[in-house]
Amino acid sequence: MSEIDDLRAVVEKLAARVHALEDQVEIMQLVAQYGPAVDSGSAEAAAALWTEDGAFDAVPHLRMRGRSDIVDMVNGGHQSLIRNGCGHVLTVPHIVVDGDEATGRSYALNIRWDAGADRFWVARVSANTWRWARTAQGWRITERINANLDGTAEHREMLAPPRQPPPAQSSVPAGDRGST
Repeated sequence: MSEIDDLRAVVEKLAARVHALEDQVEIMQLVAQYGPAVDSGSAEAAAALWTEDGAFDAVPHLRMRGRSDIVDMVNGGHQSLIRNGCGHVLTVPHIVVDGDEATGRSYALNIRWDAGADRFWVARVSANTWRWARTAQGWRITERINANLDGTAEHREMLAPPRQPPPAQSSVPAGDRGST
């Protein structure tokens, strides 16, 4: 292989890594927009984070299908939360990108103001699983499941690392693998 071929290979690898990082950052930015959108009452902006047919389940209370359901949620019952002081805080998700689709998991906290006690309190801590898809408009949420961490095993399991097959055994003798 020539030096030019070596450089070309390095540039191709770097380009692939940059593309993967751009995907991760775009998805994180998408998730980061949710709280400010719903807490400011920006229903259309919140709904635009999803695909047209995207799903959002706030287990066990609410099942939303499509952007119009998300708009209705923000413009409906969510307004009382906003008026009383509320913040939706989402943690940075663990993201696995596979081509034009991605999955992830994270926490979400619903923090509310208690005017009588002059303090904030955590009203809800939940597990979230996410599915995203690359669209012509960029990455969008296709599914979000948000479930209370109330001791329910299924909700706790949502946070578990993805199950993967055990690593293949190396056929290279341990002494020949080099140092790590």
